[in-house]
Amino acid sequence: MLMTAGSVAETLPETMVFTRVEEPKEKAFSILIPKGWQTEGGIFRIDPTQQGGAAQSIAAKLDFIIKSDAGGKVMIRALPDVLFFDMSNAPAGQMGLFPPGSNYQGMTVMPKLPASHFIPQIVIPYAHPRLSDYTVTDQRQLPDVASYMQQQSRKIAPQMTMSYDAAVTTISYTEGGVEYTEKIIAVVEDWGQLGAGLWGNKETALVRAPKDQFSQWEPVFDIIRKSIVLNQTWVIGEIRGQMERANTYRNVQQDIQRIGREIAEHQRITNSEINNDMFLTLTGQEEYVNPYTNEVEIGNDHWKNRWVNESGDVIYSDNDSYDPNTDINLNRSDYKRSPVRPRGPQ
Repeated sequence: MLMTAGSVAETLPETMVFTRVEEPKEKAFSILIPKGWQTEGGIFRIDPTQQGGAAQSIAAKLDFIIKSDAGGKVMIRALPDVLFFDMSNAPAGQMGLFPPGSNYQGMTVMPKLPASHFIPQIVIPYAHPRLSDYTVTDQRQLPDVASYMQQQSRKIAPQMTMSYDAAVTTISYTEGGVEYTEKIIAVVEDWGQLGAGLWGNKETALVRAPKDQFSQWEPVFDIIRKSIVLNQTWVIGEIRGQMERANTYRNVQQDIQRIGREIAEHQRITNSEINNDMFLTLTGQEEYVNPYTNEVEIGNDHWKNRWVNESGDVIYSDNDSYDPNTDINLNRSDYKRSPVRPRGPQ
């Protein structure tokens, strides 16, 4: 049984096909999504002339949805990083020149919020502008994620005095007659003394599914999040552009490439850290060998068999006799088994 768009069974299908797709706007990354699912959004950029300042325009932003059908019955969404400015300790703020809600260099003036408050006050209204009522069923701090983010920021920008706070909130609500469970994670980044009031959100994402089916979809969310592969050419170009836009660009190619590698590694590990803390029921993981690249890939152990093709598409199946190369729904003949990485002395 292959999953098709909109189908939600009582249990996960015996066989699931994942197709690797590129971020549609700038090809910033590729990611695995279940065959038949849809994507929406992607990288976007803000025009500083329309924001009253350039702060939000330095870095690319991402609002990207992966969903099972047009209505997003099962959905995972990455939400954009946004900068804010806390005027509490600034003379201009103390004089009442920039009250909360006003604009300062393109940023909304707002006292810094902990992640647990940022989610209900900022994330939920942004993601669900028409949601009038919901229930918080669980809320947890994520100290390990916050600690990891701080360690990484010190490696990339040791001169900055960043601090971090992370949380995950689970909510329940009804939409279109369906009762949903949704988990939202957010990291709040404080730029410290050098930022002088600058703060914002990082690694903000949500996943949702019908309430009685949420736990069964966790292996699928896990596969999607861990499958991100950054486009290194895009990353290096984005870093260069940010430096130019921030007037701090230095023509040191080696340094740019080093930062690019660190960001890629940071993204890979952060995805893992966030997944480890995000779900109350931790899904199983396994290391597989890609038969085309011979590289080790992190996959999910919910199914017994894993297949990969030359395009990077992945199939998981519990059916030992299933052969994707003979599946008329796929029309491919280049799938190879992706075995579990051998353990012990080689």
